[in-house]
Amino acid sequence: MNAPSEASQFNAAAMALPLISPKRFAELSGIEEGVLRGWISKGYVPTYSIGKYTLINVALLNKMALDKAFHL
Repeated sequence: MNAPSEASQFNAAAMALPLISPKRFAELSGIEEGVLRGWISKGYVPTYSIGKYTLINVALLNKMALDKAFHL
């Protein structure tokens, strides 16, 4: 059996982080960065600001998705 590639290990680690940059989130999810920025400005995607940086709050986004799935 082959060991996981370094790229796949990095992607798994990146998605496990509670906060991630919009650029990296767009890359990993396959969403265009401009579309993601629009969703952020409309409040569809939760963010967390640290100084001048705005990050995607992946932990809250996962919680929102799970809550919505259980209310269908």
